[in-house]
Amino acid sequence: MIPPEELSWRFSRSSGPGGQSVNTTDSRVEVSYDLAGSDALGPVLKERALRALADRLADGVITVAASEHRSQLRNRERRLADKQRRSQIKRLRRPDHD
Repeated sequence: MIPPEELSWRFSRSSGPGGQSVNTTDSRVEVSYDLAGSDALGPVLKERALRALADRLADGVITVAASEHRSQLRNRERRLADKQRRSQIKRLRRPDHD
């Protein structure tokens, strides 16, 4: 198990498409782990990890990034679904004129 104090977290703004809040919301995270300098793994596991991750390491540190951006199509579909729900609510409020 990797001790939490050996992980380095960095939050930033995600690039890519978005809405009005795209430049104000931190929607990207990077987690870095100094595999070469860590004492959390035994020597055998550490050596195996260093070999397996050699192409992803920078000076013995592995960094994993995750980001989220909004899809224009998904936003449009959600907006249309909200309009349909609102229309249904208003339709149900009308008195029947039979």
